[in-house]
Amino acid sequence: MKSLAVVGRGIAQSACFLWIAISPSVQAHEFWFVPVVSPQAVGESVPLRLEVGEQFEGEPAGLSISKSARMQHFTASTQTDLKPFLSPGGPEEEVLFSLDRRGTHLIAYDAEPLKVTLSADTFRAYLREEGLDFVKAAREKNGTDELPGRERYLRNVKTLILAGAPDPKDRTFATNTGQRLELVPSKNPLTMRPGDALELSITFDGRPLVGALVKAWHKHNGQLLTIRTRTSALGRVNVQLPYPGGWMFSVVHMIPANDSADVDWESYWGNLSFYFSGRTPSAGARK
Repeated sequence: MKSLAVVGRGIAQSACFLWIAISPSVQAHEFWFVPVVSPQAVGESVPLRLEVGEQFEGEPAGLSISKSARMQHFTASTQTDLKPFLSPGGPEEEVLFSLDRRGTHLIAYDAEPLKVTLSADTFRAYLREEGLDFVKAAREKNGTDELPGRERYLRNVKTLILAGAPDPKDRTFATNTGQRLELVPSKNPLTMRPGDALELSITFDGRPLVGALVKAWHKHNGQLLTIRTRTSALGRVNVQLPYPGGWMFSVVHMIPANDSADVDWESYWGNLSFYFSGRTPSAGARK
C-alpha cells in the first residue's frame, strides 16, 4: 500500500510544538484534523494534518508512530491500518493521503494518553468551560475541590473526505470505528447544503452520552462561529449549519481514574471535522 506518505518538515524541535506538548494549559486546547476541501477528484492526494489550539486556530500537533495509539482508514468496502506508515522518528506536520477510490473516506485517529496536573482554579475553569459539572460536583462532595486536578487525557479524532461524486448507498460516514468517545453523523455531512441540520450521536463505550456539551466550530468571513448544545436523553444533538466550508465538532467526557496513583481523572476528547461545499461535484470529480 502506498496511499500514505510523510511530507513536510518535522516539528519535534519546534518551540511551538514543545510548548503545546508540555504546557499545563493544554487542557484548554482543541485537537482536530484540518478539514480537507470536499469533494476531491478520485486519485488526488491530500494532506492530513492534526492541529491543536483555540478558537479553531491551531498549530501542528504532529503525526508519528510514537504519538499514535491508532490511525485507521475506512471506506465502504475497506478498513486499513495507517499507523505503520507514519514517521517512526520525530513527528511530521502532515502526511500525504491518496484518495484512490470514489466515495467517502473516514480517517480515525487515537492519540497516546498524556498526563497533566492543573491548579485547583485552572481545573475548575476547565470543567466549567467543557460542561463537566458532574466532575465539579463530585470534587466538592469528596472534599478535593481545592486540590490540583490530576488528569490523564486521550484524544479520539475523526475526519471525513469525499472523492468524486457521492454514492447514496455509501454509509462510511456512519461507521462506528470503535473509539471510546465517538461522534457519528446521521447523514453524510459532505453532501449537505447551507442551512441543513445535522444530527450527531455521541457515544462513550458504545452507549449514548447524555447531557454532554457539544460544540460546533466554523470560520465565516474571518469571524468565528461557535454553536453550543447538549446531548439529549438518547445522546444526540441536532445542529443547523448555516454556511458551507470547514466545520469541527468537539465534546469532552471525564471518568474517575481508578487504575493509577498519580491521576484522579481520565478525560476523553472527541472530535469530528469535515468540509462541505454545498455544491454538486464537478464533472472532473465524477470518477
